Amino acid sequence: MKKTLILFCLSLLLVSCNQNDKVIHVERAFYCWKNPDVSRENMDLLQKNNISKIYMKLFEIDYSETMGNYPFNKNQPWYYRDFLKDSLEVIPTIFIKNEIFKYNDEKSLDKLADNIVYLIEKYSYYTDYYDNKKEKIFDYKEIQIDCDWTKSTKEQYFYLLKKIKQLSHKKISCTLRLYAYKYPKSMGVPPVDKAMLMCYNLIKPLSEHNKNSILDIPELKKYLDKKRSYPLHLDIALPTFYWTQMYQNNRFVKLIKYSPKEIKTFTKQVKPFWYLVERDTVINYEYFKMGDQLKCEEVSAETINQAIDWIKKMVSLDKNTTISLFDLDDNTFKQYSHEEISGFYNRFTE
Repeated sequence: MKKTLILFCLSLLLVSCNQNDKVIHVERAFYCWKNPDVSRENMDLLQKNNISKIYMKLFEIDYSETMGNYPFNKNQPWYYRDFLKDSLEVIPTIFIKNEIFKYNDEKSLDKLADNIVYLIEKYSYYTDYYDNKKEKIFDYKEIQIDCDWTKSTKEQYFYLLKKIKQLSHKKISCTLRLYAYKYPKSMGVPPVDKAMLMCYNLIKPLSEHNKNSILDIPELKKYLDKKRSYPLHLDIALPTFYWTQMYQNNRFVKLIKYSPKEIKTFTKQVKPFWYLVERDTVINYEYFKMGDQLKCEEVSAETINQAIDWIKKMVSLDKNTTISLFDLDDNTFKQYSHEEISGFYNRFTE
């Protein structure tokens, strides 16, 4: 009788733990990483999928001896001013190269934080070229910083995060790679309001030729190897993009944005992920020479769903969580159906 009572109590405890981790409400989000020509049709699809947030990259930060810290790869949010005002919450997102911290002390980081906050505010307005009138494009309550920090740079990076929060008076979130999530003692816990756990790009693209570097389930399980909780609220980011690695004479040349469907029209598949160019071909001003090798990587809906099931099992999530797909462009809704995209979000609450 006593043994039965103990088992019953344990089962109640397990059910209670599972219920505590169960996601009740998902805020649906997308990353918008480039300055894409997103069609009106796809904007309508965002509404149909009840997308409520856009993490919009505004610029990236690098360092040079002549310029110091400087912004580059700038995007133009005013392209979206017709639909940003009413339908979507915008979270300005800034990517910072980890290498800059080798060259910055606290004084220069203070200046960098001030410049970042100033530029974000500037980008939230559209200034008419002819009459110089300002128009507010989006309001924002949160700023997200994206940086692959390391053990050696964490102190400076965390200092910068604190300074941005102090100057902006906004909520601050940051991206969190799975390595930093798994090893918080050595990597530190960033001083932010919440973190976005990036569940993709687990393998360096050129290091594992026989694996999908965007999302490989066995690799994901190496990081999410047991149930963990994290000291911060966690949101989740998943990949819905593809790319192709181009090689000539077995040497990597560059990454190109072509899907396997496009590549198959002038190549033959020689092994998983790998295609051989059979004839000289030009597509959209891109020249492919006979003999070139192409490694095409994309993520199927089935693989994303497998990742979601494992994340739900191994990551302690709050009842209200943001799930963001990376990233938004006109190819996203060609790769996945409306039902598949909606299903990625719904699966977290099932």
